[in-house]
Amino acid sequence: MKINLSNAVKFESRHNGPTDAEISAMLEKIGASTLEELINQTVPKSIQLERPLDLPAAKLESEFLKDFKKLASKNKVFKSFIGLGYYDTLVPGVILRNVLENPGWYTAYTPYQAEIAQGRLEALINFQTVVMELTGMELANASLLDEGTAAAEAMNMLFAAKPREKKNATKFFVDEKVFPQTKAVLETRAEPVGIELVYGSIDSLDLTDENLFGVLFQYPDADGEARDYSAIVAAAKENNVTTAFAADLLALTLLTAPGEMGADVVVGSSQRFGVPMGYGGPHAAFFATKEAYKRQIPGRIIGVSQDREGNKAYRMALQTREQHIKREKATSNICTAQVLLAVMASFYAVYHGPKGLKNIALRTHGLAKLTVKALEQLGYEVPSKNFFDTIKVTIETKSLNAIQSLALSSEMNFRYDFDTVFLTFDEAKTLEDVASVVEVFAKAKGVEAPDLSALASGIELELPEGLVRTSEYLTHPVFNNFQSEHEMLRYIKRLENKDLSLVHSMISLGSCTMKLNATAEMIPVTWPEFGQMHPFAPTDQTAGYQELFANLRHWLNEITGFADTSLQPNSGAQGEFAGLMVIRAYHQSRGDHHRNIALIPTSAHGTNPASAVMAGMKVVLVKCDEKGNIDIEDLREKATAHSNDLSSLLVTYPSTHGVFEIAIQEICQIIHENGGQVYMDGANMNAQVGLTSPGRIGADVCHLNLHKTFCIPHGGGGPGMGPICVASHLAPFLPGNPVVKAGGEQAVSSISAAPYGSASILPISYAYIAMMGGDGLKNATTMAILNANYIKERLKDHFPILYTGTQGRAAHEMIVDCRAFKEVGVEVEDIAKRLMDYGYHAPTVSFPVAGTLMIEPTESETKAELDKFCDALLSIRAEIQEIEDGKADKVENVLKNAPHTATMVLTDDWNLPYSREKAVYPLEYVKGNKFWPTVRRIDSAFGDRNLICSCIPVEAYASEEA
Repeated sequence: MKINLSNAVKFESRHNGPTDAEISAMLEKIGASTLEELINQTVPKSIQLERPLDLPAAKLESEFLKDFKKLASKNKVFKSFIGLGYYDTLVPGVILRNVLENPGWYTAYTPYQAEIAQGRLEALINFQTVVMELTGMELANASLLDEGTAAAEAMNMLFAAKPREKKNATKFFVDEKVFPQTKAVLETRAEPVGIELVYGSIDSLDLTDENLFGVLFQYPDADGEARDYSAIVAAAKENNVTTAFAADLLALTLLTAPGEMGADVVVGSSQRFGVPMGYGGPHAAFFATKEAYKRQIPGRIIGVSQDREGNKAYRMALQTREQHIKREKATSNICTAQVLLAVMASFYAVYHGPKGLKNIALRTHGLAKLTVKALEQLGYEVPSKNFFDTIKVTIETKSLNAIQSLALSSEMNFRYDFDTVFLTFDEAKTLEDVASVVEVFAKAKGVEAPDLSALASGIELELPEGLVRTSEYLTHPVFNNFQSEHEMLRYIKRLENKDLSLVHSMISLGSCTMKLNATAEMIPVTWPEFGQMHPFAPTDQTAGYQELFANLRHWLNEITGFADTSLQPNSGAQGEFAGLMVIRAYHQSRGDHHRNIALIPTSAHGTNPASAVMAGMKVVLVKCDEKGNIDIEDLREKATAHSNDLSSLLVTYPSTHGVFEIAIQEICQIIHENGGQVYMDGANMNAQVGLTSPGRIGADVCHLNLHKTFCIPHGGGGPGMGPICVASHLAPFLPGNPVVKAGGEQAVSSISAAPYGSASILPISYAYIAMMGGDGLKNATTMAILNANYIKERLKDHFPILYTGTQGRAAHEMIVDCRAFKEVGVEVEDIAKRLMDYGYHAPTVSFPVAGTLMIEPTESETKAELDKFCDALLSIRAEIQEIEDGKADKVENVLKNAPHTATMVLTDDWNLPYSREKAVYPLEYVKGNKFWPTVRRIDSAFGDRNLICSCIPVEAYASEEA
């Protein structure tokens, strides 16, 4: 036998599930002779690409990791004293290995099916508890995208919820000491909706201004100063002005909580609770407020409810899981949270406990205070008084360059502002680091550094009485029982085992693309060269990141057929908003300030109209026909009627109904003829890559859900990334950043706080493209379409398939109609819950059509896994048939009682009219790999009536433990 020395296994064969034999069998089932024939029957020939993708040749996994390590080494990781909301942190190894690097945590989906997400939901309840207790507020959500976004959401919520006395007020005062990146995001979000931002010193604030509705403070501020705002907040209340604080969670272990000062909203970042800086993200922001705002709060709230047996259980409360369900009436388009990072931060708080957190804060403060003493002994002026971790040093202008040069030669980054140096300390800094800092300042004066050991002995916490925290926090047992690594490991695993993720079975959620997150793609995420970089580090220290960005932008341009890409938006919904703001800026640059009409099909994602409203646009809905396609005549009529004011059309392709509409080019042409731009929602790009592209189709801008098409994990509901790709005429308007040069020459203001969004997860998509190559990406798209059509063929004789293309093909997803089962009392929710007993997460429920399931298998699933999933659905159909035939009771049946827990079937008192085996082992394969839901079906209404959004009270916890 000849030996082929080049016979290495390509990454593509690991990513794409079906083997050659399986592909042949699937093609035979669906009635296509070849894959090419299937694609030609599915994708209109007029929009197919005329040439292969021009991307570098695919790399082997080992080859990629070796080369990528060289790229990473071009980043110079200096000690960062920059601060401004980004801090070095020490990620506990038990959390790093068992959460961040664990697919059991990072491949789970958003917890819409709460019965199989109890572990994640408990971790998020812990996160909310940490936020509520440290901020002193009554309610917190389960995270937002970043601190800048959270501040903007606070501003918008307070604007939307103004008291009657302030109904015409439009001014929002922003303390001049708020972080610059937060100001930039506020500017982006304020202007389109008619909010006027006013900057200034707190001491110049006129609370009697009738046009003022809200105020934002930074606590401690950008200069490091903490201030007692109690009197200002009280005066604001007297004048019907609301107050928001951007606060530091670690500082709040020592400082008086904003809630105790009377704050209405508190926002910030949990990054320094064990989440790497990652050159800007991803990090879990927090949002805490008063219970009075529970119906207006953006994002998701996790609450305590109970299951059918009265056991305590968690779920998303108050339907605030996605505010954009309000569509054009929404004040927020939040869709993705930062669940994985919120989980990490919550575990960090659990592991350290209140004493540990306070010790970290005291030590951080102590290092800053020691540095002050040393610098003052050297003769420097340090005007900082009531600081936590950041000190301000006044420098003679002639000395500034010397200090900067000395700091850089010692591989340290300070923050500079004219005649001032700022130094921020954090958990990762040591006495040796203080010595290095002091040495720089001593050398700049040509003198000896003082003896730190003598100065260190006199360090104490000395803050004004009104600023010192006296209230307790994190007294719940969960924050006091797991300080040993052994116990922490067991707690993490106990929660992990309650959650179903991709490690168990395929997750077939339509429009959400739960595909393989390969280990080789994930490995670089935790490399220090990417994780320990401050987003405002000097650009010449970030050559590795800059090369990554340049290559990735080039590749995404090629894939989308566009001219340029912004990597800044850190969620798909934020990408939508970014794309619309770029379109808005383009129109305004041409003097078309009046163009503010956004046409949106009725089938669109709820984020589409929500994003349009946030961008200052008016939404006009376009009908869909009986086949689910855009009604061309209705579109033409409305585009023509609004031609003078038309801004854009928002369109998803393939459609949300899972069909490649053949009229898409005509649709784009109609919009262009009437002066508008075409925004393509990239949610379904997994059916386009390598076969067609938004640019080829005729769109002007699209966003890409990197957490869908390009393999960034969902993380249980985040992180995500939503870059936008644009045609050449829109490129000048790509978003910028106030600290780091980014974006186009006429850049719109920041969309997210960091210049490149959640930069540290971009290596995942980079790795995917590099290891797949152009041919591999095209093959992945082809496999996704093949897998979807195979499922359709297996199900179509048992479940109606709502929409298909002109030749009877689905795109990469399909909609299964379950509405007829209502006649025998079976709801689509019953099918979703019953799937849990078979070991599967439900497909997307009741979107975009109520009473349906939208199924997307992705290219990563094998035929064997597809068959198991289909067998489960067909078995459930047979169970429904039993009800239809009168063989099973309409109320007491396996669907209505699903899911079935181990506790339920182990009871001596089994009185249901079907067997235990039918309940929990409905098919033979389930016996070998049983996943047990930990609670029965949850009563959401009970939880909403009895709202609890923090850890279960100690008494209940104690009785449960007993």
